[in-house]
Amino acid sequence: MALTFFRYSAVDPESRPIDVKQVRSEYDFIVVGGGSAGAVVANRLSENPSWTVLLLEAGGDETEISDVPSLAGYLQLSDLDWKYKTAPSPEESPYCLAMNGDRCFWPRGKVLGGSSVLNAMIYILHYFKKSEDNRNPYLANTTYHSQGGYLTVQESPWRSPLALAFVKGGEELGYEMRDINGEKQTGFMIAQGTIRRGSRCSTAKAFLRPIRLRKNLHISMYSQVTKILMGRPKSDDPRPRAIGVRYMRDGVYRTVRAKKEVVLSAGAIKFQTVSVAMDYIINERGPLTSLGGVEGVAFVNTKYADKSGLLPDIQFHFAPSSVNSDGGEQIRKVLNLRDAVYNTMYKPLVEAETWTILPLLLRPLSKGWVRLKNANPMSYPIIEPNYFTHKEDVLTLIEGIRIALNLSDTKAFQRFNSRPLLTQMPGCRKFPFDTDPYWECALRHFTFTIYHPVGTCKMGPAHDPTAVVDPRLRVHGVTGLRVVDGSIMPAIVSGNPNGPIIMIGEKGSDLIKEDWGYV
Repeated sequence: MALTFFRYSAVDPESRPIDVKQVRSEYDFIVVGGGSAGAVVANRLSENPSWTVLLLEAGGDETEISDVPSLAGYLQLSDLDWKYKTAPSPEESPYCLAMNGDRCFWPRGKVLGGSSVLNAMIYILHYFKKSEDNRNPYLANTTYHSQGGYLTVQESPWRSPLALAFVKGGEELGYEMRDINGEKQTGFMIAQGTIRRGSRCSTAKAFLRPIRLRKNLHISMYSQVTKILMGRPKSDDPRPRAIGVRYMRDGVYRTVRAKKEVVLSAGAIKFQTVSVAMDYIINERGPLTSLGGVEGVAFVNTKYADKSGLLPDIQFHFAPSSVNSDGGEQIRKVLNLRDAVYNTMYKPLVEAETWTILPLLLRPLSKGWVRLKNANPMSYPIIEPNYFTHKEDVLTLIEGIRIALNLSDTKAFQRFNSRPLLTQMPGCRKFPFDTDPYWECALRHFTFTIYHPVGTCKMGPAHDPTAVVDPRLRVHGVTGLRVVDGSIMPAIVSGNPNGPIIMIGEKGSDLIKEDWGYV
C-alpha cells in the first residue's frame, strides 16, 4: 500500500482537482455528477472563458487503490461505491438465486470520475476519436483511432500466456483476430482499456486534472444534489424552467442558481506481492496493470444472431482467474455469493490454476425498472432488472456458454490442459449437466452482469410517452434542463458503454455550445 501510494503521488504529473468548499451563489451552468459524462461536460463547457461552470459530485476524489487497474474488484462495496442492490426477483422469472437474499449488487461510482473509477476500463466502440489518445502505434495509425485527446487508451503492458491462447483459440473457431474498435466488431482481441502508464485513466484524471486551474470552473465534492429548483416560466415560453439546484454538503443544505442550464450527468444509476508491486511502481508494468483482470475481449455470433455475421449477439470477457483466485477474500463478496455456492464450487479450487469466460448478452430483450422508493432524495431507488423475462435471452446465453466450452477444447487451450468445471451448481443438480435446462437453472442462480445500466431517461420524440429527453438532450416540457449521460440511451449499446458515455458527454457539450451560440 505504501509503495503504491508513493508511485501514485510521485509519478502522476497532474495534481488533484481542487475541491471548492465555498461556491458562488450563481453560475452559468451547473453540472450534476462528475462521472464518465459529467467530467467531460464540465471540461468542454469551461472551454469558454466567459462561462462559469459548477460541477457537483456526491463523492470525493480517487484514491491510490483506484489507480491500480487490477484492483478494480476491491473498489466495490467501498466508500467509492453507492452499494446499490437489486430487488428480489419474482417467482415466475427468478434470478440472482445464488446470491445472499436473492439480490445482486449493482456497483456505481460515488467518486469524481464516477463509474470510470470502478469499472474494468475496457474500451469499446469508436466519435470517440475526439476524446482518444491511443498509445498503441499499430492502433493509433489507423483511421478508427486518434492521438492527442484527453483520454488515454492502450493495451495493458502485461498479460498472461492464456491471453494469446484466447485469441488463437478464437481463430481455431473461425473468428479473426482484429481491432474490434475498428471497421468490424466480430472477432477476438487483446483488451484495450482506459489506462495511462500502467494506471487507470478515469474521466476525472483525463478531463478534470489537466484543467484544474481554470478560473471559471469550480468543483464541489461530497455534494449530493437533492432537488432541481424550478422557476416561473418566461413570458414567451409557458414551460417551467430549471433555475438551480439544492444540495447537501457537510450535513447542510445549500442552494445555487444556474443562469443558463442545469445539466444532469448523475448516471443511470492476488497479486500484491512485493516483487509485483515494485514492478508496477518502478517499471509501470506487471500483473497490477491488468484491466480489472480482463485480458481478452471477443464478439461472437450464436445461431440467434443476425445472419450477416456483422451483428454479434454475445461478448466474451476473458480473465486468467476466477472466483476462487483470491481465496474467497473479495470476489465472492462483491458478487454477494452465498456460502453454500462458494464452498461447493470454488473453495475446492483455491490452489488450482483457473480461467474464466463471461458470456455477456449484447442485445437483451428483457428490460427492467428503476423506481423511486419514496419522496426522500436520500433513499436508494428500487432496482428491478427483470432479467430473463424473455426466453430468447436465456437461449442466447446458453449458446454463448457452448461457444466458450468449444474454445476450451481448442488446441491453443489444450496446451494448458484446459477443462471445464464439472461441479454442478447447488440448486440445479436435478438437471443433467450440460443440458439446456441445467444451464438455464445455472444462469438464474449465478446471475452476473458487468454493471452497465442505461436507458432510464430515454431520448425520443415528445409524442413518445416513455421518452424523457429530445434529440438535443433537453428534458421534454422543461426549459433550462438537460440530461447528458448513459441514461439517455434508448437501448443499450452492443459493448462496454464507458466509451459511448464519454462520447455522449462530448456530443452533449457541443449541443449546449451550439444552442448558446458558442461554436
